[in-house]
Amino acid sequence: MREIVLDTETTGLDPAVGHRIVEVACLELLNHIPTGRTYQSYVNPERDIPPDAFAVHGLSVEFLSDKPCFAEIADKLVEFIADAPLVIHNAEFDVRFLNAEFQRLVRPPLSPERVVDTLQIARQKFPGAPASLDALCRRFAIDNSTRSKHGALLDTELLADVYLELIGGRQAGLELMTAARATAALAAGGRTPRAPRPHAPTEIELVAHAALVAALKDPIWMA
Repeated sequence: MREIVLDTETTGLDPAVGHRIVEVACLELLNHIPTGRTYQSYVNPERDIPPDAFAVHGLSVEFLSDKPCFAEIADKLVEFIADAPLVIHNAEFDVRFLNAEFQRLVRPPLSPERVVDTLQIARQKFPGAPASLDALCRRFAIDNSTRSKHGALLDTELLADVYLELIGGRQAGLELMTAARATAALAAGGRTPRAPRPHAPTEIELVAHAALVAALKDPIWMA
């Protein structure tokens, strides 16, 4: 199953009053495992950056002045996400901004039905607990020490780890890797490799085992 983890940075909180996207990033998952494929672009918002927004993401008008506007990246973004489900933290926020940009270009909006909102999952799983991305990273011991500012690509990487924990933990990935190894072994005509014992039996264990076997009455393997 292909999914896309997505995040945006913006000039403010409400596209209805003219705020725009300044960065968008996507990260591809296959069966909940990152493939290494990403898409990221800074976006010229064609407007000013309020100080409170700059304090969050650190993207200035000067930095964004030579970056493409959203109309120039829309095709590549739509091609990358295709029809995959979108994993987003606080999805209503990002989807409103993306759909406002698509509306300006007279393009179809993103459907809410294709969105997996990790904020809602976290609130259902841990009612009353903090559910920001930083709080979830702390809960799951995910290293977010490089997140001094919000950045869309870094946030998708962190959110991919958080999402895996929210849907069942890292064991899901281990099960997939185990299945892949087993399939490869069978395809090669062999047997699934078995992990080696961590240590050999001690002398005391061998003596105890021999005494146990000697006490058994007519064991079937001695018939």
